[in-house]
Amino acid sequence: MRPYRILVTGSRAWDDVLTVEGALAVACYQKVPAVIVHGACPNGADAIASRWTRTHRVIGLTEEMHPANWQWLGKRAGFVRNQLMVDLGADLVLAFIKDGSRGASHTAALAERAGIPVRRFEVHG
Repeated sequence: MRPYRILVTGSRAWDDVLTVEGALAVACYQKVPAVIVHGACPNGADAIASRWTRTHRVIGLTEEMHPANWQWLGKRAGFVRNQLMVDLGADLVLAFIKDGSRGASHTAALAERAGIPVRRFEVHG
């Protein structure tokens, strides 16, 4: 059985832990085994998703990280990484967008164009 793939994208400034954890819990309900895919940012939504996934490995969750190669690709590294994560496929995208976060908004738009369902969580200020 192929694992259910959940792509998490979000602002580096996202700090609402409960929203990310709750969205992941709902998305994973009766969907294990599941893979949580994210961009491996050290803070924000990616970091929250990573911590949550590691604490729930026992129920059949794994993590797939795709850090951007800023050194090699420069300013476009995040956009290249986002396209790669979408191209690898997902069953669902959880997008945590704070103050119009360009990266998370970009990933959500790419996923929608690819026909992947997107759940957006947006905050301003």
